[in-house]
Amino acid sequence: MEKLALLAWLQAKPGKENELAELLKSAQPLATGEPDTVRWYAWQIDDVTFGIFDTFEAEEGREAHLNGQIAAALMANADKLLAKPPIIEKLNILAAK
Repeated sequence: MEKLALLAWLQAKPGKENELAELLKSAQPLATGEPDTVRWYAWQIDDVTFGIFDTFEAEEGREAHLNGQIAAALMANADKLLAKPPIIEKLNILAAK
């Protein structure tokens, strides 16, 4: 069972919403290729608020993800696409179905 998670909040720059959405969609195959990332979701709440939620069984998997290709792609495009630095929160999963 997954015990750990990451929750990343991303705010798109005005006019960059579609580009950020496409970047997140394009990251799905990278997440699929990460054996220690159990679940990976890219989400959007409103026009400018996006994010990623992913789960892991162990800290090693979470750290590998934080140092992986998705994080690198996001940070390489942060100045262009994001209105402010991403907020990345480490979560402990208490219960799941």
